[in-house]
Amino acid sequence: MACGSHSNVREVDAAAAADTSKGYNQNTTISANINTSSNSLTTAKELVSPDAIKMHVEYLASDLLKGRNTGSAGIDEAATYIIKQFQGAGVKPYFSSYRDKFDAKGVSGFNVVGMVEGTDPDLKNEYVVIGAHYDHIGSAKIVNGDSIANGANDNASGTSAVIELAKYFAKTKTNKRSIIFALFAAEEMGLLGSAHLAKRLKTTSINPYVMFNIEMIGVPMTDKDYTVYLTGFENSNMAEKFNGYSGSKVMGFLPQAKQYNLFKRSDNYAFYEEFKIPAQTVSTFDFTNFDFYHHVDDEATVMDFNHIANVVNQLIPGVEGMTNSNSHEIIWNE
Repeated sequence: MACGSHSNVREVDAAAAADTSKGYNQNTTISANINTSSNSLTTAKELVSPDAIKMHVEYLASDLLKGRNTGSAGIDEAATYIIKQFQGAGVKPYFSSYRDKFDAKGVSGFNVVGMVEGTDPDLKNEYVVIGAHYDHIGSAKIVNGDSIANGANDNASGTSAVIELAKYFAKTKTNKRSIIFALFAAEEMGLLGSAHLAKRLKTTSINPYVMFNIEMIGVPMTDKDYTVYLTGFENSNMAEKFNGYSGSKVMGFLPQAKQYNLFKRSDNYAFYEEFKIPAQTVSTFDFTNFDFYHHVDDEATVMDFNHIANVVNQLIPGVEGMTNSNSHEIIWNE
């Protein structure tokens, strides 16, 4: 998962991670107060199609982009694609340009940052940040003559989710708070893009209410009574509130996420560090359901587009709840 190939976090032992779930009682997951909330304006229905997800993932994970390594021509093409999607949907740049440039260990890095303004005259000055990294590692060990690490699950899947969420809110305008949609570069170099953006936002008057990050949602988990797991689960009431807004158990607890401290291993962490707000990651990569992490076979052909679309559609009501609550209901547990 996160922190990339150059992280000083130890590599996760997938077999050990799988063993962690043995004997685990799902009832230890906190129960959400699930109800029909006026904060959420969406009923459970298909809003984002698998075909839309497929279009994004197949392009972003194509050989044409050669693994989207930060500083490469491929990631430049990926950024151009995301910007065109934002422009076509009416998602405005948060800064003067969509490209938020920074130095990534001597090469040029750029996040792509868009915004959908909130509809409430007061709450629009508060922000929810939704992010995902769109870079990957470029190349990996050659298998059958293939050296391109396409990064479909990691993280064209999460990128496609952010694109579709941005398009949805730009169209429906069902958010009272403003939403920043951020696609991060240089995650694979050590979470550099998110660290840069969090620091840049810190120098402005913005103080985000909550941030959540989407990482590796390309294939579903099995034998779970929730759709995505939330890193740092016990550190906030985000899952409880989100599930309540959604009217279903969307977010849950994965023991391996705590065992390997995934809270600190993805792009949410910089926002916690800078702002001390609830900032967490959702994922469906559970260490047992995907064999191609940082591998040339992480291709669009092994993605479950119906699942990814389902994840996005299940996230929408919860995001609406986050952006429409009268007060800051999601809190960090000190």
